[in-house]
Amino acid sequence: MCIPGEVSAHVDVFRGVHTPPRSVGLTRRSLRGPDSGHPHPRSRFIASTIAESRLGPVRQTYSGTTEFPPIAKAYTELSQVVRESGLLVRTRVFYGLVGTALVLGFAGCIAGFVLLGDSWFQLVIAAALGILFTQVAFLAHEANHRQIFASGPANDRLALWIGNGIVGMSQSWWASKHTRHHANPNRVGKDPDIEIDTISFLDEDAVKARGIQRWITQRQGWLFFPLLTLEGLNLHVLAIRHLLSRGEVKGRWTELALIAVRFAVFVAPVFIFLPLGMAFAFLGVQLAVFGVYMGASFAPNHKGMAVIAPGAKLDFFSKQVRTSRNISGGWWATWLMGGLNYQIEHHLFPNMPRPHLSRAREIVIEHCKTLNVPYVETTLLQSYGIVIAYLNRVGLAARDPFECPLTSAARRI
Repeated sequence: MCIPGEVSAHVDVFRGVHTPPRSVGLTRRSLRGPDSGHPHPRSRFIASTIAESRLGPVRQTYSGTTEFPPIAKAYTELSQVVRESGLLVRTRVFYGLVGTALVLGFAGCIAGFVLLGDSWFQLVIAAALGILFTQVAFLAHEANHRQIFASGPANDRLALWIGNGIVGMSQSWWASKHTRHHANPNRVGKDPDIEIDTISFLDEDAVKARGIQRWITQRQGWLFFPLLTLEGLNLHVLAIRHLLSRGEVKGRWTELALIAVRFAVFVAPVFIFLPLGMAFAFLGVQLAVFGVYMGASFAPNHKGMAVIAPGAKLDFFSKQVRTSRNISGGWWATWLMGGLNYQIEHHLFPNMPRPHLSRAREIVIEHCKTLNVPYVETTLLQSYGIVIAYLNRVGLAARDPFECPLTSAARRI
């Protein structure tokens, strides 16, 4: 597992400024150019913490400044080229077409729901809705990053209306969490995306697992995608919990009202027009598809990449590139993942519109080649393999105290 250092500056990514992300590394490919994919030498590790497990100390390692020395002015020069190329200009026509396609998709689902009536083929409609809700979530993500409109308030309003009113998530919760991720990607103690939540992303968290949690942690790589079937429900629960919390929440009642209307418009008709068992099955399929699609789109980009030492310092460019992984596939991957396949470019330029990310990729690859910084890109299936292998390796820290050491060692191979 290799782990890059982190930049100390915290910048609000939703304001269009890029902040450095954290990610954890296990296996990766370094692109020296758009068509090459030669293995990059493994980075050296530095021990940062030692956690006691049931079979002795588990040494947690992170990458730091020693492995990845800062590169002065790297981002400044790249940013200038990108701006001069016009890649930060808004693309309203593109997003207008995406919005139109989604409206037509929802209209088709409504028509199908009405025409099918009391039929188990309704589960096909439920799966289609899970896909459409995820695509709307991609748009809300882009609006939060100020990618769609030139006006900040216009982007904020769009993110609120479609994020809360259509997807059923809390935008204030998501914005806070996602901003912290962009500011400190894969940095221990600061990136919320690697904090323990059923899944352990760090050995030191896996060591603490007990009971059923330990059983899950030991097998978490193989259980990762099955667990994602519950992520859709989890996102709705987190939204409600956040909005009903005692802390200060800006726009609390507006968000709650939009979510209430969303559930009334979507959930109520399902239980009114379908038999009870079929209605629950419909809702279950929709939530499962939504959860798996969301998790499968966000997980490949940082999980299994380098984890940053708490005190490490990196320049912005190095930190963003070294902790992110792109997914190959071109236009189809861009549509499938809402532009998240260009994770390196997205973290370097979070306010860049989706259609321009592929052109920015060519510029970033050339810049990385000049600076001898590894540019990691792999296929979608290979990225899932990396994520599963990484999570299984972390899960070994929760091993059974009576397990044969040879069996435990064999699992590492």
